[in-house]
Amino acid sequence: MTEHRLEPSAGTVTDVFDRDRPPVLTVDPGDTLVVRSLNAHGYLGADRHSEMLLPGRRGHCLTGPIAVRGAEPGMMLAVRLESLQPDDWGFTVTGADTPLNRRLNTVSDERVWLHWDIEDGKAVNTVGFAVRVAPFLGVIGLPPAEPGEHSTIPPRPCGGNIDCRELVAGSTLYLPVTVPEALLCLGDGHGAQGDGEVCGTAVECGMTTRLVVDLVTDPPIRTAHATTPAGRVTFGFDVDLNEASAQALSAMLDWMAVLYEVDRTTALALASPAVDLRITQIANQTWGVHAVLPDDALVRG
Repeated sequence: MTEHRLEPSAGTVTDVFDRDRPPVLTVDPGDTLVVRSLNAHGYLGADRHSEMLLPGRRGHCLTGPIAVRGAEPGMMLAVRLESLQPDDWGFTVTGADTPLNRRLNTVSDERVWLHWDIEDGKAVNTVGFAVRVAPFLGVIGLPPAEPGEHSTIPPRPCGGNIDCRELVAGSTLYLPVTVPEALLCLGDGHGAQGDGEVCGTAVECGMTTRLVVDLVTDPPIRTAHATTPAGRVTFGFDVDLNEASAQALSAMLDWMAVLYEVDRTTALALASPAVDLRITQIANQTWGVHAVLPDDALVRG
């Protein structure tokens, strides 16, 4: 198999999902890619005062699209994340006038910006606090099947701005292919994030990601899902938290029914003591919920 390298430049990044945007790279199933992405804002320098690659950006600064030969709607694109290396700096910003910030009384005329120095597995901010680094990509996605430009901000059934902190190195994310050749875009590196991404940003940073892409024709379930170091993960996305939760849980029941050879009602009974429902993010116009089934949560006695 072939290894490809892709760097961010004016000709290799996008700030929208668009099925008609020409690919910047075409690869075969099983190929390895080393992809560098800038932080979500697309800063080229080492701080927020530096030039942006896309100064008039409408969404995240993403690398891609990447075409995968042979990908067709009805298949699943498997994205195996082998390693994720964050840049040596990042930022967190909050204080915008949003419904949540109004509810929390945290709207500020002067945004709160935290600069983070990232080194030796931790990030240290300008206020003197440190967090452990657990890098992942906030955005891994395919364009919707409908023509036109689509925002990178909300997550969708075909992926996008999922912001799931479980998608660390060693994970494989499976996304329903929506258009011929898949047209994968990725970026929005996060050095660290809690479930919820509660202020709207994480430790936002550039990222160098080594990944393998492949195609799956007979997946256990047909919706977005992942295998991760934390266990099996399914997703739900909706403006209604109840619906997002139900989507994530329903997909997990489908997977458990196949995995354990039981009906869905029995799967629900097994899920109650074993599956965690977690709020993925509340930052992107659409609620995200993920269900996690740890690999050792259910064993036959």
